[in-house]
Amino acid sequence: MGQAAPAAVAEAIRHRLGWLDAPGAVAGHLADLHAFASEARAEGLAHVVLLGMGGSSLCAEVLRDVPGSRRDGCRLTVLDTTDERAIRTVTESLDGATTHFLVASKSGSTIEVTALEQHFWREMRGPRGAAAGRHFTAITDPGTSLEALAAERGYRRTFINPPDIGGRYSALSLFGLVPAALLGLDLDALGESAGRMAADCQADAETNPGLALGAFMAMHAASGRDKLTILTSPDFDAFGPWVEQLVAESTGKESRGVLPVVGEPLGEVKDYGADRAFVVLASAKGAATTLGRDLERAGHPVFRIETSAAHLGAEFFRWEFATAAAGAALALNPFDEPNVRDAKTRTSAQLAAKSAHGAFRLDPPFVKGDGYSRRESRATHGASGRRRYIAILDYLPSDGRRPQLIADLRAAVRRRTGLATTYGIGPRYLHSTGQFHKGGPNSGIFVLLTATDATVTPVPGTDYTFSTLKQAQALGDFEALAANGRDVVHYHLDDPRADFGDTLETLLGKLDATD
Repeated sequence: MGQAAPAAVAEAIRHRLGWLDAPGAVAGHLADLHAFASEARAEGLAHVVLLGMGGSSLCAEVLRDVPGSRRDGCRLTVLDTTDERAIRTVTESLDGATTHFLVASKSGSTIEVTALEQHFWREMRGPRGAAAGRHFTAITDPGTSLEALAAERGYRRTFINPPDIGGRYSALSLFGLVPAALLGLDLDALGESAGRMAADCQADAETNPGLALGAFMAMHAASGRDKLTILTSPDFDAFGPWVEQLVAESTGKESRGVLPVVGEPLGEVKDYGADRAFVVLASAKGAATTLGRDLERAGHPVFRIETSAAHLGAEFFRWEFATAAAGAALALNPFDEPNVRDAKTRTSAQLAAKSAHGAFRLDPPFVKGDGYSRRESRATHGASGRRRYIAILDYLPSDGRRPQLIADLRAAVRRRTGLATTYGIGPRYLHSTGQFHKGGPNSGIFVLLTATDATVTPVPGTDYTFSTLKQAQALGDFEALAANGRDVVHYHLDDPRADFGDTLETLLGKLDATD
């Protein structure tokens, strides 16, 4: 276990523990949430668009995509991007009469959420006039600029979340419960499941399920198996990205941490190195449980969780408790994110350069056809001594074909190099694994992909478009990674649809050199 935290850190932690009480607080919200959702449906609001990032959006995706006890709820679209293609798709299909926007931001000033709110407010204000506010609801902390904006614009509701609950620990708070109510989920069952797990996590060490998982994570990370590979049954695939942001952002700091590897295609036992520990999260026996059994027989550490959609609330709490426990065991503060602001600051500087000079600041300059790089690695172990991993950072325009291409790339990288891979969609990953990339062990090889994109959708109240903002975020993160001594290469594609297949082979050729 780690050493005692300094007094200032311990005091800060005491103000971030509200999630421990969240399961017990669910019952107190039920009547209000049921009434809110019933009123919205009675007024014909059938489509909910959630504008949020990180913990404010990923929980809602889990609630939507894990099969469960949904009733007659609304359809949910989660918009956690500055990608113009994705934003235009939602905008062009918008039915103003039946759409309701959830604007979710703990700080109330998240740049992506602010930009999206301004865009859709303009889109709704025209046809709906003074009634536009009835199509918006805010979820935020007390005293934020979003709370003030919601009052000014006459939002339908503003839900004020307890300020002592951090975004990535907020699944069982109003950030998760409000979208759950609109989806028509059984909130009673969700709360009861979470409450049972919270009670179990107060048990002694031998029977505490959250502590057992946290100890597994920390013990193996400390011994070199810091790539926590999550193997899920298909119905729990959506749970992986939520776990990823929780674990990566909570533990990736001070040059150590637990790297969650999610969404990686299943391989054969021989494909996995000794830098891995495994969690099998499954509702039924299948390929994931079979692989987990074979991995354990081969000597790999495997932690099994048998669960179901009926226990979703329990799994939220188990993983929150486990992640906090792992952070404590690794002598880390699991509730701060000290490296996240760096990329934000650099994004702002890029936007300022674009506004002042008509072009982004590229250092080193971009070389057409070969991207540009700060450093390129030629070793399987990084400066931290840990075995390397490949992080693919995707700022390309959204494309329904790319998930399969990325899956093929990840499988090929593992087969050719033996290295674990992660995949982050920008700017979404900045609110999850972005902290680990810059604050965790210096063992990543970062491949950042951008592309020329249409830039036609202005961000209201600014002098830039969403495409400009997205490009600034990519370049800001590139700079932040390089400034933290990370090995990073940036490829810019003029036409991602035509070039992406060739780019995969180029990347694989370069990554072969790391073996």
